[in-house]
Amino acid sequence: MDPKMRGLVRVEPYDPAWKEQFRAISRMLASALGDVALRIEHVGSTSVEGLAAKPILDLDVVIPSRADLPEVERRLASLSFVHEGDGDIPGREIFRRTFEDEFMAYHVYVCAQDSAELARHLAFRAWLRAHPDDRDAYGRLKTELAARYPHDIDGYMAGKHDFIQGLLARIATLESRG
Repeated sequence: MDPKMRGLVRVEPYDPAWKEQFRAISRMLASALGDVALRIEHVGSTSVEGLAAKPILDLDVVIPSRADLPEVERRLASLSFVHEGDGDIPGREIFRRTFEDEFMAYHVYVCAQDSAELARHLAFRAWLRAHPDDRDAYGRLKTELAARYPHDIDGYMAGKHDFIQGLLARIATLESRG
């Protein structure tokens, strides 16, 4: 990555190449994780076709239970990933790559299959995929926030908070109605 671009909040139109990058990164992770990973999910904005996004992939490695985390940590360490804890978000463990590879920027998270954070990621993704009006509104908001906060990721993230929480509340209400 160009050093001048580091720290820059940039939102781009959806790029179909993100799917291929996800598949390639998933193959690399799956080869090291083997059967300890139940599946690898493409989550976050880059996983929603048509949604503007920061060009950084989010991958959730789904494991059977939190008890499997030490084995995941050992296997990912063989690829030079380091475990950085949960970043104050319970149910989602962060693994950072300590090397350069041929892939675009990406984040690796590990979640137990019963994790509330995993369920939130999947519900949000499913909603945006099924509701183009909300997807487009979210894309416009992200684009506006990136223009307003080009060097302030915290401001950008804070600006998305109410939209995300409102959408998650709508999803929860609809799910509770059955």
